[in-house]
Amino acid sequence: MNENPMEQVEQTPETPAAEPVPAPEQKKGLSENAKEWIKDILIAIVVAFLVLQFIKPTIVQEHSMENTLVANDYLFISKQSYRLFGDPQRGDIIVFHSSLTTSDGSEKLLVKRIIAIPGDTISITGGVVYINGEPQDEPYTKDGYTNTEMDEVYVPEGKLFCMGDNRQNSRDSRDSAIGLVDEDDVLGKAVFRLFPFSRIGGLY
Repeated sequence: MNENPMEQVEQTPETPAAEPVPAPEQKKGLSENAKEWIKDILIAIVVAFLVLQFIKPTIVQEHSMENTLVANDYLFISKQSYRLFGDPQRGDIIVFHSSLTTSDGSEKLLVKRIIAIPGDTISITGGVVYINGEPQDEPYTKDGYTNTEMDEVYVPEGKLFCMGDNRQNSRDSRDSAIGLVDEDDVLGKAVFRLFPFSRIGGLY
Protein backbone atom coordinates (compact mmCIF):
# COMPACT_ATOMS: atom_id res chain seq x y z
CA MET A 1 0.00 0.00 0.00
CA ASN A 2 1.49 3.26 -1.18
CA GLU A 3 1.62 6.10 1.25
CA ASN A 4 0.05 9.29 0.02
CA PRO A 5 2.85 11.85 0.03
CA MET A 6 0.27 14.55 0.60
CA GLU A 7 -1.13 12.88 3.64
CA GLN A 8 -0.72 15.11 6.65
CA VAL A 9 0.31 13.53 9.87
CA GLU A 10 -2.02 14.73 12.57
CA GLN A 11 -0.04 16.41 15.30
CA THR A 12 -1.18 16.57 18.85
CA PRO A 13 -1.42 20.24 19.83
CA GLU A 14 0.98 21.25 22.57
CA THR A 15 -0.57 21.87 25.99
CA PRO A 16 -0.20 25.57 26.72
CA ALA A 17 2.05 26.42 29.68
CA ALA A 18 0.12 26.94 32.87
CA GLU A 19 -0.05 30.58 33.87
CA PRO A 20 1.09 31.39 37.44
CA VAL A 21 -1.80 31.57 39.81
CA PRO A 22 -1.62 34.76 41.87
CA ALA A 23 -1.65 34.34 45.64
CA PRO A 24 -5.00 35.00 47.21
CA GLU A 25 -5.42 38.65 48.12
CA GLN A 26 -6.26 37.68 51.68
CA LYS A 27 -2.87 35.98 52.24
CA LYS A 28 -1.04 38.91 50.68
CA GLY A 29 -2.94 41.31 52.90
CA LEU A 30 -2.16 39.30 56.03
CA SER A 31 1.56 39.28 55.20
CA GLU A 32 1.65 43.04 54.72
CA ASN A 33 -0.33 43.59 57.91
CA ALA A 34 2.11 41.42 59.86
CA LYS A 35 5.07 43.43 58.57
CA GLU A 36 3.39 46.72 59.49
CA TRP A 37 2.49 45.35 62.92
CA ILE A 38 6.08 44.26 63.59
CA LYS A 39 7.42 47.62 62.36
CA ASP A 40 5.02 49.52 64.65
CA ILE A 41 6.09 47.42 67.65
CA LEU A 42 9.78 48.03 66.95
CA ILE A 43 9.20 51.77 66.59
CA ALA A 44 7.23 51.81 69.86
CA ILE A 45 10.05 49.95 71.66
CA VAL A 46 12.69 52.37 70.37
CA VAL A 47 10.58 55.42 71.29
CA ALA A 48 9.88 54.01 74.77
CA PHE A 49 13.60 53.34 75.28
CA LEU A 50 14.53 56.87 74.26
CA VAL A 51 11.80 58.42 76.42
CA LEU A 52 12.91 56.41 79.46
CA GLN A 53 16.43 57.81 79.08
CA PHE A 54 14.95 61.22 79.89
CA ILE A 55 11.73 60.58 81.82
CA LYS A 56 10.99 58.19 84.67
CA PRO A 57 7.38 57.74 85.81
CA THR A 58 7.14 57.61 89.62
CA ILE A 59 4.28 57.14 92.06
CA VAL A 60 4.41 58.92 95.42
CA GLN A 61 4.08 56.35 98.20
CA GLU A 62 4.22 58.35 101.45
CA HIS A 63 3.13 61.60 103.08
CA SER A 64 6.38 63.53 103.61
CA MET A 65 5.71 66.01 100.78
CA GLU A 66 2.13 66.96 101.71
CA ASN A 67 0.41 69.15 100.77
CA THR A 68 2.49 69.63 97.62
CA LEU A 69 2.46 65.92 96.81
CA VAL A 70 0.18 63.27 98.24
CA ALA A 71 0.16 59.48 98.14
CA ASN A 72 -0.57 58.01 94.70
CA ASP A 73 0.35 61.18 92.81
CA TYR A 74 1.81 60.05 89.46
CA LEU A 75 4.90 62.08 88.59
CA PHE A 76 7.29 62.46 85.68
CA ILE A 77 10.93 62.69 86.76
CA SER A 78 13.39 64.40 84.41
CA LYS A 79 16.50 62.20 84.58
CA GLN A 80 18.66 64.50 82.46
CA SER A 81 17.55 67.84 83.91
CA TYR A 82 20.77 68.56 85.80
CA ARG A 83 23.01 67.20 83.04
CA LEU A 84 21.44 69.38 80.37
CA PHE A 85 19.96 72.41 82.10
CA GLY A 86 22.24 73.36 84.98
CA ASP A 87 22.84 72.56 88.63
CA PRO A 88 20.24 71.74 91.31
CA GLN A 89 18.55 74.82 92.71
CA ARG A 90 16.86 75.64 96.02
CA GLY A 91 13.20 74.75 95.82
CA ASP A 92 13.59 71.94 93.28
CA ILE A 93 11.72 68.74 94.09
CA ILE A 94 13.98 65.76 93.50
CA VAL A 95 13.93 61.97 93.73
CA PHE A 96 17.11 60.37 95.05
CA HIS A 97 18.57 57.05 96.14
CA SER A 98 18.90 56.45 99.86
CA SER A 99 20.35 53.90 102.24
CA LEU A 100 16.85 53.16 103.56
CA THR A 101 15.01 50.02 102.45
CA THR A 102 11.40 49.10 101.85
CA SER A 103 9.53 46.34 103.68
CA ASP A 104 10.70 43.80 101.09
CA GLY A 105 14.34 44.83 101.47
CA SER A 106 14.71 46.79 98.22
CA GLU A 107 16.23 50.24 97.97
CA LYS A 108 13.97 53.12 98.95
CA LEU A 109 13.77 56.16 96.70
CA LEU A 110 12.91 59.41 98.46
CA VAL A 111 11.19 62.51 97.09
CA LYS A 112 12.13 65.78 98.87
CA ARG A 113 12.67 69.47 98.23
CA ILE A 114 16.15 71.01 97.98
CA ILE A 115 16.50 73.59 100.74
CA ALA A 116 20.24 74.34 100.67
CA ILE A 117 22.84 73.87 97.92
CA PRO A 118 26.65 73.66 97.94
CA GLY A 119 28.22 76.68 99.64
CA ASP A 120 25.13 77.44 101.77
CA THR A 121 24.84 77.35 105.52
CA ILE A 122 21.53 76.22 107.01
CA SER A 123 20.17 76.37 110.54
CA ILE A 124 16.73 75.95 112.09
CA THR A 125 15.49 77.77 115.15
CA GLY A 126 12.07 78.72 116.47
CA GLY A 127 10.37 76.85 113.62
CA VAL A 128 12.16 79.00 111.00
CA VAL A 129 14.76 77.86 108.47
CA TYR A 130 17.74 80.18 107.96
CA ILE A 131 19.87 80.01 104.81
CA ASN A 132 23.13 81.93 105.01
CA GLY A 133 21.70 83.69 108.05
CA GLU A 134 18.52 84.82 106.29
CA PRO A 135 15.07 83.58 107.43
CA GLN A 136 13.22 81.76 104.69
CA ASP A 137 9.63 82.21 103.58
CA GLU A 138 8.38 78.69 102.85
CA PRO A 139 4.72 78.81 101.76
CA TYR A 140 4.91 75.23 100.48
CA THR A 141 5.27 73.69 103.97
CA LYS A 142 2.20 71.91 105.28
CA ASP A 143 2.12 73.53 108.73
CA GLY A 144 4.05 76.74 108.09
CA TYR A 145 6.94 75.91 110.37
CA THR A 146 9.75 73.38 110.87
CA ASN A 147 9.62 71.40 114.10
CA THR A 148 13.38 71.10 114.54
CA GLU A 149 16.16 72.95 116.32
CA MET A 150 19.39 72.61 114.35
CA ASP A 151 22.70 74.40 114.67
CA GLU A 152 24.25 75.87 111.56
CA VAL A 153 25.40 73.28 109.02
CA TYR A 154 27.66 74.00 106.03
CA VAL A 155 26.73 72.26 102.77
CA PRO A 156 29.93 71.21 100.96
CA GLU A 157 30.48 70.81 97.23
CA GLY A 158 28.53 67.92 95.70
CA LYS A 159 25.99 67.78 98.54
CA LEU A 160 22.39 68.97 99.03
CA PHE A 161 20.30 69.58 102.14
CA CYS A 162 16.77 68.33 101.47
CA MET A 163 13.54 68.27 103.47
CA GLY A 164 9.97 67.20 102.94
CA ASP A 165 7.23 69.84 102.86
CA ASN A 166 5.43 67.98 105.65
CA ARG A 167 8.14 68.85 108.13
CA GLN A 168 6.55 67.04 111.07
CA ASN A 169 6.33 63.77 109.16
CA SER A 170 9.45 63.57 107.01
CA ARG A 171 12.72 61.66 107.27
CA ASP A 172 15.18 63.85 105.42
CA SER A 173 18.55 65.60 105.76
CA ARG A 174 17.75 66.40 109.40
CA ASP A 175 17.93 62.66 110.11
CA SER A 176 21.43 61.19 110.49
CA ALA A 177 20.24 58.06 108.64
CA ILE A 178 19.90 60.22 105.52
CA GLY A 179 21.97 63.34 106.08
CA LEU A 180 23.23 65.47 103.23
CA VAL A 181 22.27 64.07 99.83
CA ASP A 182 25.06 63.33 97.38
CA GLU A 183 24.35 64.93 94.00
CA ASP A 184 25.41 61.66 92.35
CA ASP A 185 22.52 59.93 94.13
CA VAL A 186 19.92 62.22 92.57
CA LEU A 187 17.77 60.24 90.14
CA GLY A 188 16.12 63.34 88.70
CA LYS A 189 13.97 66.40 89.13
CA ALA A 190 10.19 66.04 89.57
CA VAL A 191 8.79 68.26 86.83
CA PHE A 192 5.20 67.22 86.15
CA ARG A 193 2.21 65.62 87.90
CA LEU A 194 0.10 63.55 85.49
CA PHE A 195 -2.41 62.14 87.99
CA PRO A 196 -4.81 62.87 89.58
CA PHE A 197 -6.14 64.81 86.60
CA SER A 198 -7.68 67.42 88.92
CA ARG A 199 -4.12 68.43 89.92
CA ILE A 200 -2.33 67.86 86.61
CA GLY A 201 0.49 70.28 85.83
CA GLY A 202 4.06 71.33 86.48
CA LEU A 203 5.68 71.16 89.92
CA TYR A 204 7.25 74.14 91.65
